[in-house]
Amino acid sequence: MDITELPALEQARLIKQRESSCRELVLSHLQLIERVNRSVNAIVQLDAERALEQADEIDRQVSQNVDVGLFGGVPFTAKDNLETAGIVTAIGVPERQRAIPACDATVVRRMKAAGAILLGKTNCPPWGGGLETDNPVYGRTNNPYDLARTPGGSSGGEAAAVASGMSAFGLGSDSGGSLRYPAHFCGIATIKPTAGLIPTTGALDDIGQFGALRDPRTQVGPMARSIEDLIAMLDVLRGPDGVDASIVPMDLPFSELDGLRVAIQLTNGEVAPTPETLEALAEASEVLQAAGASVDSAELPDEGLSLTREIWRSYGGEMSATELYQVLAHWDEFRNRSLEWFQEFDLILRPVNSGPAPLHGYTDAAELYTVPFSLTGWPAAVVRCGTCSEGLPIGLQIVAHPWHDRLALQAALHLERALGGWRRPTVYRN
Repeated sequence: MDITELPALEQARLIKQRESSCRELVLSHLQLIERVNRSVNAIVQLDAERALEQADEIDRQVSQNVDVGLFGGVPFTAKDNLETAGIVTAIGVPERQRAIPACDATVVRRMKAAGAILLGKTNCPPWGGGLETDNPVYGRTNNPYDLARTPGGSSGGEAAAVASGMSAFGLGSDSGGSLRYPAHFCGIATIKPTAGLIPTTGALDDIGQFGALRDPRTQVGPMARSIEDLIAMLDVLRGPDGVDASIVPMDLPFSELDGLRVAIQLTNGEVAPTPETLEALAEASEVLQAAGASVDSAELPDEGLSLTREIWRSYGGEMSATELYQVLAHWDEFRNRSLEWFQEFDLILRPVNSGPAPLHGYTDAAELYTVPFSLTGWPAAVVRCGTCSEGLPIGLQIVAHPWHDRLALQAALHLERALGGWRRPTVYRN
């Protein structure tokens, strides 16, 4: 196995135990970027010189037995709506092509503090939101499993970079599925964290800094090829930063799968899953049952798709204040009704999308199975659980109660170990 295919924690171990130098690791990623990125177009800003300088410093510290951090020397990338000091953060729009932040977003800073080395920025739709990763500045990102297909959006560039090995792991954001369905389309792992767990300081859109009152659906989260990497990243990224006033200093409980109640869901009320997606669900259900969980079919009382469309309509400037307050009241009702329903279960297992990655031009939000959990703020992990007949990944969502992010990831880890998780995409053979 090539070193760039290894999980981030394993890459860090090789450096700390001097089985590989950090410079060798960074060079391996840069060489892969040179070979693969021309066709995938996931990384849009590359900070190679500074990354190599930092790699040399890590190697010096390792030689002196200095602690280089949990992710010491491992290369990572960040979605281009996250501020990065000294690196252009264009967010896919011409008016920001020369915008260079003075400071890092909190999540970027925390990754660096844990020893990770920022390689560069990854592509996203204009202003960081949308179903397809394409913009007038950097163009279109392609799915590394099939270049004719979309990696999804809006964290599609990040998902494609991690899936193809150009980055060991990375950071994205999610307002209605923008971490989750790119992870599904590209066969990697992610978690949309509980709202209020990870600061969004330094995460931007067309209005500016994200805010929990302006859009509480939006969360920043990690993307990786392994669930164990996500678990480690979550501990690095979570907690107050003294700026984002919405963050709660909450301990995350943990429990085993044995005895848990799982609701398996087969529809979002609009577009039915493909037969192969249903097969993946059935196999994952059997794995959880074998671990001691009870699994029952139980659909959500409301998918929230109509509410989400109303929220989208409020962005156009045509909605009155009275109408907006009605939307917010409906949102409160939806959250309360959903939480009351969830008391019967510990986890939800469901698709991410009705099928695997479609051809470019994907615009049908009705196929998404992600939006309810952005509205409720619940944690939702994604892990690859199958492969369709065309060789494309099939990921599934594991949803938990608020602040039970670890439980969602524990269930995802169990599925990953039983069903295989990430697999090398075809781009390596091109």
